[in-house]
Amino acid sequence: MKERTKLLILVGVFLAAYFLPIQHPRVQGAFLEGLNLLKDYARQHVLLCLVPAFFIAGAISHFVRQGAVMRYLGASAPRPVAYGVSSISGAVLAVCSCTVLPLFAGIYRRGAGLGPAIAFLYSGPAINVLAMILTARVLGLRIGIARAVGAVAFAVVIGLIMATLFRKEDEARLANGPDPFAVTGGGETPRRTGLQDATFLGTMIAILVFANWGAPNQAIGVFAAVYRIHWPLTIVLLAVLTWMIVRWFNREELSGWMQATWSFAKQITPLLLGGILVSGWLMGRPGLDAGLIPSSWVASSVGGNSLLANLASAIVGAFMYFATLTEVPILQTLLGSGMGQGPALALLLAGPALSLPSMLVINSYLGPKKTITYIALVIVMATATGVVFGALVR
Repeated sequence: MKERTKLLILVGVFLAAYFLPIQHPRVQGAFLEGLNLLKDYARQHVLLCLVPAFFIAGAISHFVRQGAVMRYLGASAPRPVAYGVSSISGAVLAVCSCTVLPLFAGIYRRGAGLGPAIAFLYSGPAINVLAMILTARVLGLRIGIARAVGAVAFAVVIGLIMATLFRKEDEARLANGPDPFAVTGGGETPRRTGLQDATFLGTMIAILVFANWGAPNQAIGVFAAVYRIHWPLTIVLLAVLTWMIVRWFNREELSGWMQATWSFAKQITPLLLGGILVSGWLMGRPGLDAGLIPSSWVASSVGGNSLLANLASAIVGAFMYFATLTEVPILQTLLGSGMGQGPALALLLAGPALSLPSMLVINSYLGPKKTITYIALVIVMATATGVVFGALVR
C-alpha cells in the first residue's frame, strides 16, 4: 500500500471520528442494535449451528478422502453429478448463510471444484424445503413456486458461471493438491471403511439438522411431527456419535480432527461476529427500525416493479442478515406496506443466501475478485428474476 493511500485512510478515519453524530438518537440506537443482533446470534446460532458446523467442516477436512471429493465435486467430475450432489447436499442442511460457511470451506479446501462449491454455498441457505413451504403458505403459491424454481436454478447457473470465469485459476489450485491448511492423516492406511466415514459425517449432519429444527406452522404435518420429537432424536444421535468416536477413532485421529476444527473456527469466527455487529449497526435486527438506515427508506424503495425497486430489494437482501425462516414474516409485513411481488422475490433469492458477515468470510477463502463476482451474480440474477416475475404476475 502506498504512503499516500495510508495517509488518506488515516485522514478519513479521523474525519469520521471527528464528525461522528454520536448525540443523534438513531446513531446511539444503532450501536446498541448492533450489540443486540450480536447477542441474539450468539444465543440462537453459535452453540447449535456454528459449533456443530465447525466440527463437521473439520471432519470433512481431516477424514474425507480427497479422491471421494474429486469424484463427485471435483472440476473434472461430470457436471450433472457435481452440481446435483452439491445442490442436494446444501438443501438437506437447511442452514443460514453463516452456518453454511465452515461446510463450504471444508469441501473447497478438500478439493471440490469452484463451481460445485459455489453451488453448495448458495443452496445451503437458499434451497430450504421448510422455507419454501412457508413461503407458499404465507406469501402465496406463485411466489413460493417461483422461489423454489429460482433457488435451484441460481445454485447451478451461478456455480457454472463462476467455474467458467475462473477456470484457469481453479485448475491451478487443484493441481497443487489439497489445501495446505487441511489437516490430513499423514498418508496412513484408513482404519475405517468409506461407509463408516459417511455414516459418521451423516450422523453429525443429522444432529445439526434436528437440533435446529424450527417450530413450523402446526398445519404442516410432517414438519410439525418432527419438531415434536426433534430433541429426543438429537439426543439419540449424539449417543450414536459418541459410540462411533470411542469405537472407530484413535487418539491421534481425534487430535487431528480437533486441529482441523480449530483451524476453521479461528479463521471464521472473528470475521463472522464482526460482520454481524456491523450488519446490526447498519440495518438493525430484522423487523425493527433501529439501524442507521431507516426502514422507511427501504420500504419506499421497493414498491412497484421497476428495475430500481428490484435492484434495491436484492441489494438490501444481500447485505442484511436473515436467520433461517425469518425472511418470510418480514416480507409479509413489507408486502402489506406496498412492496411489489417482483422485489419480494428478488429479496427471497438474494437475502437468505448472502449477508454482510458471510461476504467477509467468503472473501477470506476466495479473495476479493471471486467474492465480488459471486455477490454481483446473486444480485443481478435476483434483480432480473424479480423484474420478470413482477411483470408476469401483474
